[in-house]
Amino acid sequence: MARIPVVVVGTGFGCRVHVPALRAAGFEVVGLVGATPERLAVRAEKAGISATFTDLDEAIAKTGAQAVTISTPPGSHAELTLTAVARGCHVLCEKPFAMNVAQARVMVEAAERAGVVNMVSHELRWLPERVLFGKAITDGSIGEPRFLVMDQFLAFTADPSRSLGDWWFDASQGGGWLGASGSHQLDQIRVWLGDIASLSGSLFLTSDRQADADDTFSLRFRTRSGVEVSMQQTAGAWGPPAMLWRCAGTKGTVWLDKGKVFLADKTGTRELEAPAEFTLPPAPASPDGTPPGFEVPAFVRLCEHFHAAIEGGTLASPVPVPTFRDGLAVMEIMDALRVSAAEGGALQRLA
Repeated sequence: MARIPVVVVGTGFGCRVHVPALRAAGFEVVGLVGATPERLAVRAEKAGISATFTDLDEAIAKTGAQAVTISTPPGSHAELTLTAVARGCHVLCEKPFAMNVAQARVMVEAAERAGVVNMVSHELRWLPERVLFGKAITDGSIGEPRFLVMDQFLAFTADPSRSLGDWWFDASQGGGWLGASGSHQLDQIRVWLGDIASLSGSLFLTSDRQADADDTFSLRFRTRSGVEVSMQQTAGAWGPPAMLWRCAGTKGTVWLDKGKVFLADKTGTRELEAPAEFTLPPAPASPDGTPPGFEVPAFVRLCEHFHAAIEGGTLASPVPVPTFRDGLAVMEIMDALRVSAAEGGALQRLA
């Protein structure tokens, strides 16, 4: 397997997750791009990356990188993607994919016109419990799906004194919990149930923060296949996390409970076992020795598909590989929700 040279843009999540996952998947990280030289130098040394840059175009030119991964605030995704594509590089971009649908369309069109491999970081598609949950829907175990609920209470932003970086609560940079977490959930629903036909909802702050971006979203929508979905999540709730993910169909119900998947039907209730092919690779060691995040094994799997596609091949997968087209589809939903929220929850129909 060839060690494909890649440049990573972003010194936070990029160093903690992208770098070890890329290396585990067969890439050679040849450069790190960041905005602040001092922090960039420290992060690069910890990650074992010798070449640092504050300009992506220069980084590609000097390293000969064939691929770029982007892990920066959403407001910079479009410019960085277009720079990489113009150099003929394959691109893996973080979510939320862009600032809005208009930017997302430009990114999709540029990548497809250039013929480069393009993927968006919806790695959580590969979490075994999510794959198993979806399989119970798609294989007919619950009959025809009718109603899905995805509710969560988290304390991630509850304490206003906790620093999360300037962009997290700055709408002009693409901040807000809808993009940070909701984009993953919306992508997951599309994988399980297909595209969304209409929605209504709201965005607001639950925590006692002074900000112009949300830490809570609440929405209701209907898929094109006719499934009703209710989804609420807050990152601003004090207390232990609480989660309700449950899909009811005409013949049964499937749900998640503490990482396990259960199915109930007329024969009773049972725990579902994930087949071996759903197992993720082990988490590689972090460059600085810190414990790897829960998303790292799934990100390794995403990077394995990125590597295979660059080499002109494909890997077997229990879920579709997320491309820029999927990033655009999620941006269309997010933009519609923002319009609905601004209009007091007015119903929005998606094409």
